[in-house]
Amino acid sequence: MTPRELFIQATYLAASVLFILGLKSLTRADGARRGMNQAAFGMLLAIVGTLVNHEIVRYDWIIAGLLIGTVIGYPLGLFVPMTAMPQRIAISHMFGALAATLVGIAEYYTSMSHGGVEGPKMAALGFEVVFGALTVSGSFMAFGKLQEFISGRPVTYPGQNVMNIGLFAATLAIFAFLIANPGHPFLFYTMVVLSLTFGFLLVLPIGGADMPVVISLMNSYAGLASAATGFAIGNNVLIIAGALDGASGFILSIIMSKAMNRSFGNILFGAFGSAGGLASTKTATGLTVRPISIEDAAIQLAYAQHVIVVPGYGLAVAQAQHQVRELADLVEKNGGDVKYAIHPVAGRMPGHMNVLLAEANIPYDKLKEMEEINGAFTNADVALVIGANDVVNPAARNDPSSPIYGMPILNVDQAKHVIVMKRSMNTGFAGIENELFYDPKTSMLFGDAKASLTKLVAEVKNV
Repeated sequence: MTPRELFIQATYLAASVLFILGLKSLTRADGARRGMNQAAFGMLLAIVGTLVNHEIVRYDWIIAGLLIGTVIGYPLGLFVPMTAMPQRIAISHMFGALAATLVGIAEYYTSMSHGGVEGPKMAALGFEVVFGALTVSGSFMAFGKLQEFISGRPVTYPGQNVMNIGLFAATLAIFAFLIANPGHPFLFYTMVVLSLTFGFLLVLPIGGADMPVVISLMNSYAGLASAATGFAIGNNVLIIAGALDGASGFILSIIMSKAMNRSFGNILFGAFGSAGGLASTKTATGLTVRPISIEDAAIQLAYAQHVIVVPGYGLAVAQAQHQVRELADLVEKNGGDVKYAIHPVAGRMPGHMNVLLAEANIPYDKLKEMEEINGAFTNADVALVIGANDVVNPAARNDPSSPIYGMPILNVDQAKHVIVMKRSMNTGFAGIENELFYDPKTSMLFGDAKASLTKLVAEVKNV
């Protein structure tokens, strides 16, 4: 091994170790920032190691790529608001999968120009472009639904599942044929087009409620495509990084599915959820909601000893995380205790609420996961729900006919008093009414969350 080869393998080894340490650090909120820095430094080492590879013919295209990537990536990281972070993650998955797909296409073209492709390498290339291409189109669809230039409601038509399964089966059949007979470029490019089409059709019938699972699943697919790229071009760091990404994304998808009491099959083919809307066909006959004024809500919070804040997507839309922190500081100044109950699928991506609250410098130890906080609701003087809906709906526990029955929820209805902050009585993504809103101990504070919280802060100061 030459000194240059030794340097490359050493940097790849160090990068792989840093990727693993970074992923381990991300398992704890107080280590997340360190984990991101470790992973970023590992990626820098991987890039440096690749740049000294003797197979590089010319550097002008590489430098151009680095400059373009920096120009695109820097604004995405610095200027995209936290409310749009799910969209940014989805589009990042698309770019990563696009890179893997283009590398696979280029490698196939180059190999065919120099005598052909062997079966094992064809298997890696086929796996790479199939999962890469469907991730490109699937991630773009998820981005469009989250950005709302594509309808967030499930889009279905007769025979949809049969068509999707048939399309995927045809893609796999071409893949299997190419492994045995790689010398058919037309079939190879047809497989790429079919995979792209399948990605669009796969996400089209999935509603907004399932976007957290879709994002984590696309993360897994992008990782698998990258790992296959590593096998195809003989790059160890790509194999390791892709395997870590693929495995962690798949595990996260399972966690998200369990949090919604849903199976993968139901998520991918069930067309469940909506973009939110009016009350469902199940009406609350004879029941009424109890509005509360800013002044009364301020009194309850000012004198509460135990407060649990339940953030939801409405908090993200209103960008009210800083006002929540200011209100919590006032409650604690008056001698109260404030904790934050985080449901695994609150928001539009895994960890969405954690990221928003961390941006407001809310201490990590106050962010409690569902299993940790659910037992504390019975002692809570006030549960303050900000923009959450389905994740606090008691129907998941009490109504076997409900589509969300069996989904683990936050036990907000067990608190002594509940204040729900919402713009209106419209339903959440599941499209069903929330029994919590009609509970006698629940008070509804209607309006924009940021404006209402700003007024609450002012009133609590005067109590």
